[in-house]
Amino acid sequence: MPTSYELIYWPRIPGRGEFVRLVLEEAAAPYRDVGQLAEGEGGGTAAVMAYWEGKHEGHPVFAPPVLRQDEHVLSQTAAICDFLGARHDLSPRDDLARSQALALQLTIGDLLVEAHDTHHPISAWLYYEDQREEARRRAPHFVSERIPRYLQYFERVLRHNGGEVLTGEGLSHADLGLFQAVEGLAYAFPRGFAKASAATPGVLALCERVRERPRIAEFLTSERRTPFNEEGIFRRYPELDAG
Repeated sequence: MPTSYELIYWPRIPGRGEFVRLVLEEAAAPYRDVGQLAEGEGGGTAAVMAYWEGKHEGHPVFAPPVLRQDEHVLSQTAAICDFLGARHDLSPRDDLARSQALALQLTIGDLLVEAHDTHHPISAWLYYEDQREEARRRAPHFVSERIPRYLQYFERVLRHNGGEVLTGEGLSHADLGLFQAVEGLAYAFPRGFAKASAATPGVLALCERVRERPRIAEFLTSERRTPFNEEGIFRRYPELDAG
């Protein structure tokens, strides 16, 4: 089975690409991070834009992240994670549990949309400064109501499955996805996250177990890890953290 991949995602932005990187890293699957490569190596923003603009070979995609292997092209974060998980023992073997892992990854995707829209509630094409007042109206609801709801949901899922992993018997891509989402919430909304997560010790413990896994620990301290910043989904604007 071939195991060399290309990840196509925007350089310097963790965004949804980081969810795929975590799965690739935990799987120890060789991959080229196209957006992070120099243009002379066939990478950089221009290479990613080709997929955004539909000027690439293979199955059409809506937007990055994209996983490419030879002539095969796959997009959508949850679909990519499900595909890689099944190939690299990061999905449950049972059909129902595998579908549950995918459902959890899709729920994490919903969280990402809501988190992004706290700072871009009108349009992703406008600057934050152009919609600051609308963001100040939207963010408090997300921080005070939606963050607790999401965290408490994952706490229930974890408890229902025995407390160690979200679904199945071993670590899955869903656990890695939850780790990245929690990291993002803690970065963007430190006060609100601290308050909400006090009621979800199981989620926090799971994230620490993920952090301590040897391959993940090495990745997190490497240059391959894209740090959170004010260009991604999770952005730290203190005025939006109503904790």
